[in-house]
Amino acid sequence: MILFPAIDLKEGRCVRLVQGDMDKATVFNDDPADQAARFAEQGFEWLHVVDLDGAFAGRPMNAAAVDAILARIALPVQLGGGIRDLRTVEGWLEKGVRRVIIGTAAVRDPDFVREAARRHPGGVAVGIDARDGRVAVEGWAQTSEMTAEDLGRRFEDAGVTAIIYTDIARDGILMGLNIEATLRLAEAVSIPVIASGGLASIEDVQRLLQPDCQKIAGAISGRALYDGRLDPAEAMALIRASRGAA
Repeated sequence: MILFPAIDLKEGRCVRLVQGDMDKATVFNDDPADQAARFAEQGFEWLHVVDLDGAFAGRPMNAAAVDAILARIALPVQLGGGIRDLRTVEGWLEKGVRRVIIGTAAVRDPDFVREAARRHPGGVAVGIDARDGRVAVEGWAQTSEMTAEDLGRRFEDAGVTAIIYTDIARDGILMGLNIEATLRLAEAVSIPVIASGGLASIEDVQRLLQPDCQKIAGAISGRALYDGRLDPAEAMALIRASRGAA
């Protein structure tokens, strides 16, 4: 199980939203590269970055901040937000992003996802953001009729390296992860699934390490880390101990 600290970028700053609402953004650091370095020093093994402005615009909008993060840390970075074509995929991978996360385009243009995954093995993940079990797109501004499981099944055998599943209703409000829905998706596909939205405390980490959650490959934490509700050292110690016991 990998715990991914999250950096959400809005207008070049590190923020957290409440349920994806851009009008409810709290700024936690004016220097995203500094925040990335803090996470690296705390012992995290990956970094999760989202270009929030890009998700709404449909193209990268915080490239300077991402570039600064990549220049500052050696951790592998997964990046989402505004990735809608092969040129953008390849541009980020060439800059050093380990894997890109395709969200809206996974619904609108699944062939693009398959082609990107074919060209870049291990470099393409799919972001599935759901509201009441239905997939949301365009920076969560629109909800489709497709279920998360239906979308996930589209990419079986496509070479997608992971699915990041976000429960929008829980995102940023510290309600705890939606383990039931995440497991339902993880059991529907063979692609590794990463949980996102609502991770609130060390109890969520402990829950993810229970035997029935073995199909969940990781989880993303944002506000709980920024607010101090989740202690990085305690969380990473638990995860490392679980690996030793496995």
